[in-house]
Amino acid sequence: MRVLGIETSCDETGVAIYDSESGLLGHALFSQVDLHADYGGVVPELASRDHVRKLLPLVRQVMAKTHTRPSDLDGVAYTAGPGLVGALMVGACAGRALAYGWGIPAVAVHHMEGHLLAPMLEENPPAFPFVALLVSGGHTQLVEVRGLGDYELMGESLDDAAGEAFDKAAKMLDLDYPGGPRLAALAEKGDPKRFTFPRPMTDRPGLDFSFSGLKTYTLTTVRKHALEDGLPDEQSCADIAAAFQEAVVDTLVIKCRRAIETSGYKTLVIAGGVSANKRLRERLETGLSKDGASVYYPRHEFCTDNGAMIAYAGSLRLKAGEQSDLAVDVRPRWPMTELPKTER
Repeated sequence: MRVLGIETSCDETGVAIYDSESGLLGHALFSQVDLHADYGGVVPELASRDHVRKLLPLVRQVMAKTHTRPSDLDGVAYTAGPGLVGALMVGACAGRALAYGWGIPAVAVHHMEGHLLAPMLEENPPAFPFVALLVSGGHTQLVEVRGLGDYELMGESLDDAAGEAFDKAAKMLDLDYPGGPRLAALAEKGDPKRFTFPRPMTDRPGLDFSFSGLKTYTLTTVRKHALEDGLPDEQSCADIAAAFQEAVVDTLVIKCRRAIETSGYKTLVIAGGVSANKRLRERLETGLSKDGASVYYPRHEFCTDNGAMIAYAGSLRLKAGEQSDLAVDVRPRWPMTELPKTER
C-alpha cells in the first residue's frame, strides 16, 4: 500500500509518500520559522496562507522525486487535528480533494498519533505494548499504548506543556523564535548547578505534570539577577537556561520511570518536538537503563511535525479498513483516547 501523507497542523508544511512494502520513499518539509520570527511566535492566519502557497508544490515535488503517479497511490492521509483550525483546513481540504479526484480513499489522521508512531519509521522500531511520552509544543502526555488506537492516558500537563515552558523561558532570556531549541543551545554553555530550580509535582504520587510554577520561578530568577538592560549578564543567562532545562528534564525522567514501573512495560517511546532535546535523550537512556527498560525515538527530522509520520499512520489506518467520507471535518481539540482501536 502506497500512501501520500499531508501535515499542516501548525507552522510546518510536510508531505511524504510511504509504501508498506518498501518503507518511506520520500518526504519534503517547509518550515515557516522565518515567516513567524518577527512576531515571536506563530500567527495562525499567516500560517494558513503559507500552507496554501506551499502545499501543492511540495506534493508535486515529492511525487516527482519518488516517481509516483496518482495511479500508484492507494490512499491519501491528512492531519485532521489537533492543531490550528485554519492550518488544518488547508491540508484536509487539499487531501480530500486529491483523493476524490484520483478515485482513492482518504483518511483523517490524529496529529499526536502520528508523533507516537514516528519511531516505527526507524530500522529498529519498538513493538507494542509500550509507554509513550509525547512532548511537543502544546502537549505533554504519558500514554499507555497497547496497540494501534488502544491508548490510555496515564498523565498529562495540568497547565503549560513542556515545549510551551521552554518557549516562554526563552522569551524571558530574550532569545529569538523558536525559543526552545535556542534555550537548549544556550544551556550547553551554562552551569546547571548554580541555580536550584524546583522539580514540580515530583514529590507526590501520580503521573501528571505542571510547568507553570517553574516558569514563574525562572522569571523571578531572571529579574533578581537583571542588570540595567533588564537581563542578567551573558553567563548568568546561560546558567539560568541550564538550570531550567535540567529541572524540566529531571521532571520528565522521574515521571517516565514512574510510568514504566506502573505499567510493567520495558519500553518507552518518546516523540514530539521536545524529544529532539539532547539532554533529555541522554538522561532518559541513563535513567531507564537502570530499570532494565529501553528508549526509542525518531530521528531528529521526524521529531518536529512532518508528512512521513502522517503517511505511516495513515497507511495503518487504511489497512485497518478506515477511510473518511466526503465531508471535511477537522478537530482543533481531539483527545487521542477517542480514536478507534484496531485488531492486533
